[in-house]
Amino acid sequence: MSYKVSFLTRWSDFDPNNHLRHSAYNDYAAESRVRLFTKYGLSLKEFNKLHIGPVLFQEKTNFLKEIAMGEDIIVEVLLQGSSTEGERFKFLHNIYRSDGELSAQIEVFGAWMDLSKRKLTTPPPIIIEALKQMTKTDKFEIIPLPQHYPN
Repeated sequence: MSYKVSFLTRWSDFDPNNHLRHSAYNDYAAESRVRLFTKYGLSLKEFNKLHIGPVLFQEKTNFLKEIAMGEDIIVEVLLQGSSTEGERFKFLHNIYRSDGELSAQIEVFGAWMDLSKRKLTTPPPIIIEALKQMTKTDKFEIIPLPQHYPN
Protein backbone atom coordinates (compact mmCIF):
# COMPACT_ATOMS: atom_id res chain seq x y z
CA MET A 1 0.00 0.00 0.00
CA SER A 2 1.31 3.46 -0.87
CA TYR A 3 2.15 6.06 1.76
CA LYS A 4 -0.34 8.94 2.02
CA VAL A 5 -0.48 11.99 4.28
CA SER A 6 -3.44 14.32 4.75
CA PHE A 7 -2.81 18.01 5.31
CA LEU A 8 -5.02 20.85 6.44
CA THR A 9 -3.89 23.70 4.22
CA ARG A 10 -3.05 27.06 5.78
CA TRP A 11 -4.06 30.55 4.78
CA SER A 12 -0.40 31.35 4.05
CA ASP A 13 -0.27 28.54 1.43
CA PHE A 14 -2.47 30.51 -0.95
CA ASP A 15 -1.63 33.28 -3.41
CA PRO A 16 -3.62 36.38 -4.50
CA ASN A 17 -5.53 34.21 -7.03
CA ASN A 18 -6.98 32.25 -4.08
CA HIS A 19 -5.37 28.99 -5.07
CA LEU A 20 -2.47 27.01 -3.61
CA ARG A 21 0.76 28.82 -4.48
CA HIS A 22 3.26 26.89 -6.59
CA SER A 23 5.95 26.55 -3.90
CA ALA A 24 3.47 25.24 -1.30
CA TYR A 25 3.06 22.07 -3.37
CA ASN A 26 6.80 21.39 -3.04
CA ASP A 27 6.74 22.20 0.70
CA TYR A 28 4.01 19.59 1.25
CA ALA A 29 5.93 17.04 -0.84
CA ALA A 30 9.06 17.61 1.26
CA GLU A 31 7.10 17.30 4.51
CA SER A 32 5.60 14.03 3.23
CA ARG A 33 9.07 12.60 2.54
CA VAL A 34 10.21 13.54 6.06
CA ARG A 35 7.16 11.79 7.55
CA LEU A 36 7.67 8.75 5.31
CA PHE A 37 11.28 8.31 6.43
CA THR A 38 10.22 8.78 10.06
CA LYS A 39 7.80 5.87 9.56
CA TYR A 40 10.86 3.73 8.71
CA GLY A 41 12.77 4.84 11.83
CA LEU A 42 14.65 7.62 10.04
CA SER A 43 13.68 10.79 11.87
CA LEU A 44 15.66 13.97 11.29
CA LYS A 45 17.45 13.22 14.56
CA GLU A 46 18.41 9.75 13.27
CA PHE A 47 19.68 11.19 9.97
CA ASN A 48 21.91 13.52 12.01
CA LYS A 49 23.22 10.59 14.08
CA LEU A 50 24.06 8.76 10.85
CA HIS A 51 25.71 11.93 9.45
CA ILE A 52 23.73 11.54 6.25
CA GLY A 53 21.04 13.50 4.47
CA PRO A 54 19.22 13.68 1.16
CA VAL A 55 20.25 16.25 -1.43
CA LEU A 56 18.05 17.05 -4.44
CA PHE A 57 19.42 17.53 -7.94
CA GLN A 58 16.11 18.10 -9.69
CA GLU A 59 12.51 18.85 -8.77
CA LYS A 60 9.83 18.81 -11.47
CA THR A 61 6.21 19.80 -10.85
CA ASN A 62 3.26 19.30 -13.17
CA PHE A 63 0.16 21.25 -12.14
CA LEU A 64 -3.04 19.54 -13.23
CA LYS A 65 -6.01 20.90 -11.24
CA GLU A 66 -6.42 23.96 -9.05
CA ILE A 67 -6.56 23.66 -5.27
CA ALA A 68 -8.86 26.36 -3.95
CA MET A 69 -8.52 28.46 -0.81
CA GLY A 70 -9.30 26.39 2.29
CA GLU A 71 -9.27 23.03 0.50
CA ASP A 72 -7.35 20.22 2.18
CA ILE A 73 -5.01 17.85 0.38
CA ILE A 74 -3.61 14.33 0.41
CA VAL A 75 -0.02 13.67 -0.67
CA GLU A 76 0.97 10.19 -1.85
CA VAL A 77 4.69 9.33 -1.96
CA LEU A 78 5.99 6.57 -4.25
CA LEU A 79 9.48 5.38 -5.15
CA GLN A 80 10.01 5.98 -8.86
CA GLY A 81 13.62 4.88 -9.08
CA SER A 82 16.75 3.89 -7.20
CA SER A 83 20.30 2.92 -8.03
CA THR A 84 21.26 -0.64 -7.12
CA GLU A 85 22.92 0.37 -3.84
CA GLY A 86 20.46 3.17 -3.10
CA GLU A 87 22.94 5.99 -3.78
CA ARG A 88 20.46 7.79 -6.06
CA PHE A 89 16.68 8.01 -5.74
CA LYS A 90 13.59 9.33 -7.51
CA PHE A 91 10.33 9.95 -5.70
CA LEU A 92 6.93 10.70 -7.20
CA HIS A 93 4.44 12.71 -5.16
CA ASN A 94 0.79 12.69 -6.22
CA ILE A 95 -1.11 15.58 -4.67
CA TYR A 96 -4.88 15.15 -4.48
CA ARG A 97 -7.59 17.66 -3.70
CA SER A 98 -10.11 16.89 -0.99
CA ASP A 99 -12.53 15.60 -3.67
CA GLY A 100 -9.93 12.98 -4.72
CA GLU A 101 -8.98 14.73 -7.97
CA LEU A 102 -5.27 14.54 -8.86
CA SER A 103 -4.04 18.13 -8.64
CA ALA A 104 -0.27 17.90 -9.18
CA GLN A 105 2.61 15.49 -9.60
CA ILE A 106 6.06 16.25 -8.28
CA GLU A 107 9.13 14.22 -9.20
CA VAL A 108 12.35 14.65 -7.25
CA PHE A 109 15.72 13.19 -8.14
CA GLY A 110 18.54 13.12 -5.62
CA ALA A 111 21.26 11.32 -3.74
CA TRP A 112 22.60 10.84 -0.23
CA MET A 113 25.28 13.10 1.18
CA ASP A 114 27.75 12.33 3.96
CA LEU A 115 27.22 15.38 6.18
CA SER A 116 30.72 15.15 7.68
CA LYS A 117 32.65 14.81 4.41
CA ARG A 118 30.15 16.90 2.39
CA LYS A 119 30.35 14.31 -0.41
CA LEU A 120 27.83 11.97 -2.00
CA THR A 121 27.80 8.53 -0.45
CA THR A 122 26.19 5.11 -0.35
CA PRO A 123 23.49 5.12 2.31
CA PRO A 124 23.64 2.85 5.37
CA PRO A 125 21.57 -0.38 5.46
CA ILE A 126 18.62 1.22 7.31
CA ILE A 127 18.04 3.60 4.37
CA ILE A 128 18.49 0.86 1.77
CA GLU A 129 15.94 -1.27 3.66
CA ALA A 130 13.48 1.65 3.78
CA LEU A 131 13.82 2.15 0.02
CA LYS A 132 13.16 -1.57 -0.56
CA GLN A 133 9.96 -1.40 1.49
CA MET A 134 8.50 1.65 -0.26
CA THR A 135 5.72 1.28 -2.80
CA LYS A 136 7.12 1.63 -6.32
CA THR A 137 5.49 3.32 -9.29
CA ASP A 138 4.53 1.35 -12.40
CA LYS A 139 7.41 3.16 -14.12
CA PHE A 140 10.03 2.26 -11.47
CA GLU A 141 13.54 2.34 -12.89
CA ILE A 142 17.03 1.33 -11.84
CA ILE A 143 19.06 4.54 -11.90
CA PRO A 144 22.55 4.14 -13.37
CA LEU A 145 25.35 5.90 -11.52
CA PRO A 146 27.28 8.53 -13.47
CA GLN A 147 30.61 7.43 -14.86
CA HIS A 148 33.62 8.92 -13.09
CA TYR A 149 36.50 10.08 -15.22
CA PRO A 150 40.08 10.43 -13.95
CA ASN A 151 41.28 14.02 -13.54
